[in-house]
Amino acid sequence: MKKSALALAVAAALVGFGTVARADTTLYGSARVSLDYTDTDSDYARAANGDLVRTAVGSAAWDMFNNASRLGVRGEEELGGGLSAIYQYEFGVDITEGGNFVSNRPKWVGLKGGFGSITAGTQWTPYYNAIAIGDIFNSSKVFARTTYLGDAFGLRMDNSLIYTTPNLSGFSAQAMVVANGSCTPSDPDSPADLCRVSADNKLPGNLSDDVDMWNIGLSYKNGPFFIGASYMALQGDGFDDFVTRPTWDGDQWGVAVGYNNGPFAVSLAYENGDVNALNFGDTENIYLTGQYTFGSNIIRAAYGFNTAKDDRLNLIVGGDPVTVLQDERSTWVLGYQYNFSKRTRLWVEYLGQEVDNDLVGAVQTVSIGTRHDF
Repeated sequence: MKKSALALAVAAALVGFGTVARADTTLYGSARVSLDYTDTDSDYARAANGDLVRTAVGSAAWDMFNNASRLGVRGEEELGGGLSAIYQYEFGVDITEGGNFVSNRPKWVGLKGGFGSITAGTQWTPYYNAIAIGDIFNSSKVFARTTYLGDAFGLRMDNSLIYTTPNLSGFSAQAMVVANGSCTPSDPDSPADLCRVSADNKLPGNLSDDVDMWNIGLSYKNGPFFIGASYMALQGDGFDDFVTRPTWDGDQWGVAVGYNNGPFAVSLAYENGDVNALNFGDTENIYLTGQYTFGSNIIRAAYGFNTAKDDRLNLIVGGDPVTVLQDERSTWVLGYQYNFSKRTRLWVEYLGQEVDNDLVGAVQTVSIGTRHDF
């Protein structure tokens, strides 16, 4: 079966044949799997007579790991007068352990024209589009999980509405609002408003009667130069009686610059705020990347450093008060990629992380993987 016919068949099953028959629809996907060796040294805080006891729990193991493989369809239909309907349905595909057609990968529908575009659904945030220029490695364990403060709500957000401006001489801007509805609390040990409308929602319900989160982003690209800036905020209560991560009434901002010319590419990002899952409270983060391409080979390197403003937390663990240290986190990444073709690659990447923290420990990972796009 030809790819175009297969695309129409799959898209028809997903969104209804009557609509797809009049649209330009593309089937696409990416299979990404690696053999990973991960050595962790996790420290857990325990209370003993009011004193902090650090219990080390280390582990090391080999694992076949799925690196965000996906399958999707995207399409566009011209409506006349310069207006077009656009859509994308993308699903996570776990080629190692099953669990297919899950995850909050992009699924949205909208309109575009001379005014720009308006889209609704589950989408990449303006924060990611402006700040995440350093997301260059193949392993899913490198960027969002260790070196990016936007990991919690700066990747893809469900229940979102985004307006994107036209490209104006290299400038573009985005504005996003998230309205996540309401739900009935079921956990008496959590703040009453922190409950999920659906297990797939990233934000809990009841944060606000109106907009739960908003995010704006601005970027400029001119030849090899890129600069981006973004600000996002949650509109929830403070929950003063609970120490939460992230802070549900918090905000966060970031700036990023990049240069990509010929074989060389570098980027630098700075983030600051408390809408993150790495630390409790305000955190600063710096992430620097470099890349060099020669022939079919690519060498990459990165360094990340983040530190919490409040380096000591007073928590209740097992009913007893304890003081927990959360301080500096340093990350080093090295990677090599060989391109067999434009669609198939092989990679070897190393991730090392040192943490001066009572909540998490050091991590070292070696990832040997392959990726094929279609």
